[in-house]
Amino acid sequence: MDRYLQDFIYYLSVEKGLSPNTLDSYGRDLKKYLLYLQQREITSLERTNREEVASFLALQREKGLAPASITRCLAAIRSFYQFLQKEQLIDFNPARELETPRTEKVLPQVLSCSEVELLLEQPQEGKNAGLRDKAMLEILYATGIRVSELVSLNINDVNIKMGFLRCEGKGSKERMIPLGSAAIKSLQDYLKRGRNAMLKNKDEKALFLNQQGKRLTRQGFWKILKKYSKKAGINGEITPHTLRHSFATHLLENGADLRSVQEMLGHADISTTQIYTHLTRQKMREIYNQTHPRA
Repeated sequence: MDRYLQDFIYYLSVEKGLSPNTLDSYGRDLKKYLLYLQQREITSLERTNREEVASFLALQREKGLAPASITRCLAAIRSFYQFLQKEQLIDFNPARELETPRTEKVLPQVLSCSEVELLLEQPQEGKNAGLRDKAMLEILYATGIRVSELVSLNINDVNIKMGFLRCEGKGSKERMIPLGSAAIKSLQDYLKRGRNAMLKNKDEKALFLNQQGKRLTRQGFWKILKKYSKKAGINGEITPHTLRHSFATHLLENGADLRSVQEMLGHADISTTQIYTHLTRQKMREIYNQTHPRA
């Protein structure tokens, strides 16, 4: 069964072009599922049935796994069986007809414009790391890219003269996103003064470097963001996705059309982007209640 899992992950990586994060998530979910089958002394995937899959998902629910995580888990199992069926290793997919759990739509956390400004003021631009951090925060808010996309950027992915950034998102889909003047200035400062000082290997292509002169990791950026949000005194836990959510919401609040925001975020389906319209309506209702004399 472990060999089948390795073949499946390789298939998702090479033929489907899924991101490393998605591959890791699918791998973790399926390892848990295969361990569950082994504990029940089921040594062949041909012997599994609909009830086995349903009981595994029910166990995850009992353990407190969030509905969204259970949905992802079911998707991984369903795709795994579909792959095995395609390879003629099993006759049917026991997860095919299982209903996807209903998940509540939770509105994403969004910073106000003043909170964003406060956060962006925190890095000390007199230091190399401060120049880097300022540029990263400005780019995240200016483009709405994911943190994995941010740390994957190379030097040649940014065209400062044209004011654009090239980004490779989920499924290896490439998109071009405009950069604002503030992001361009911060990036220029970092490239002129910060990156050259941090660079240890002249052949290093990564745009954002750590203290060892190598590519900054997602975990490294999380620590940086946590430090600055605490320093800014912003209530609540801020994640890199908070700036992505804020980017989309602030664009829509100021008149951007949904389709343009979808393209910049790299959403395959516009329904994913539409959650931000709920936030703008909510904001509109708050303004109305605060300002209308007969609200």
